[in-house]
This record gives sequence, C-alpha cells and structure tokens, in this order.
Amino acid sequence: MSSNARSFVIGIPVYQGVDLMDVAAPREMFSWMGENWSAQGTVRVLCVAERVELVTTRDGFRILPDATFCQVPRVDLLWVPGGDVDALQREMQNQAFLGHLRAWARTARWVTSVCEGAMLLAAAGLLTGYQATTHWNFLHCLAEYPVEVIGGDGYFPRFWVDDRKPGPVRVTGAGISAGLDEALELVRRIAGQAVGDQVQQVTQYYPDPPFLAPTPDLSGCPLDPA
Repeated sequence: MSSNARSFVIGIPVYQGVDLMDVAAPREMFSWMGENWSAQGTVRVLCVAERVELVTTRDGFRILPDATFCQVPRVDLLWVPGGDVDALQREMQNQAFLGHLRAWARTARWVTSVCEGAMLLAAAGLLTGYQATTHWNFLHCLAEYPVEVIGGDGYFPRFWVDDRKPGPVRVTGAGISAGLDEALELVRRIAGQAVGDQVQQVTQYYPDPPFLAPTPDLSGCPLDPA
C-alpha cells in the first residue's frame, strides 16, 4: 500500500503489548476527519505491524493490522502509541521497528506519539533536540535521552507538546487519554477549524471529568533495571 495524490495516510504502528486507547482513540478521531474533510479526498488510517497477524494489547484486546510495515512505505502522519514496560523494552531494542520509524519520519509531515510512544521515538533518535512529553510515570525515562522534557505538574498536566524545528512537526502526548485531546487538535491543525468542530460534535467529546486526581510526583524510570 502507498499513498497517492488524493490520499492523506496516517500510520499507527502496533506491537504486542501496545496500549489499546493509544490506538483506538486517535483511530476514531482521525477516521471522522476523513468523513468530514471532503476537500482532501481520501484519508486512510492504517494500523501497521511487522506481520498481519493478531496483536494483543496490554489489556488483552486483539487488533488485526491493516498492513505490514513494508506495505506502507510512506505516511503523512506517523502516530506512535505506547505500551507496557516489557513491550517498550523489547521494541526500543528492535532495530527493524526503529528503522521503520526513521524511514517514515523522513517523509512524514507530522511525527507524533502518545503516552510511552515518545520512548520509541526517542530510542529511534527522532526526538533528539526537541521538546517532548510522555506519561508522567516515564518522564524520568525520557530525560535519559537528549530531549527537552516538558512535564505536567499537579492537577493540570500538559496534554501535548509540539516542536516545530525544520522538518516534520513533532507532537508528543501525555498519558493514554491525552490521545483524544491530541488527536482532535491534530485534526483541527491539519483539516481546519470547521472540520475540527465537526469531529468534536460527532464524537461528542466535551471533556468534563467528574473529579481531578493529582498527578503523582515520582522519581526514577520504570524501564531502568531494579
């Protein structure tokens, strides 16, 4: 599969142990962008993996990828989801996986992640010198890379951080549910305010949390050896 002049291709690389909401939330938002962005033509949102076989998420849900990495040589927007600790440690050492991230980033207009997906971008060298954020529990892990880490404090975390150096824009999101806010903001930036409004309306996403729990202030990195 490859993009053409009338396609805007969004690639979401998935792997065993990936976080379900990191994949499902943006997949939903971006698919509605395609329904409402008629001026662009085709918007394709593809879950891609090393092989087209069932991927089991961290919580046991199963996803069948749309295509293999090699079948999608380029994307316009790369969205990298997070996963459990074992999955992250495995994929951060998986040179084939990291190589595909680098290849997509060379031609993508947007290089993005949510939650611990920032760790995979950092391991691929794609956040070097950039501002970025991730799930609060992994901020110290991200700080082990040459990245300017932006963290949320207390009750008001930063849901996403963007950095516009030369080349594709980097947008990194905080933990799990931040992918909803981040993806909706990307819809607005890519397709315009009117389409962003339509996607917000059709998904009825008007966040009003019933309570506000503080973000813990932790030290150390869950990925470090005990």
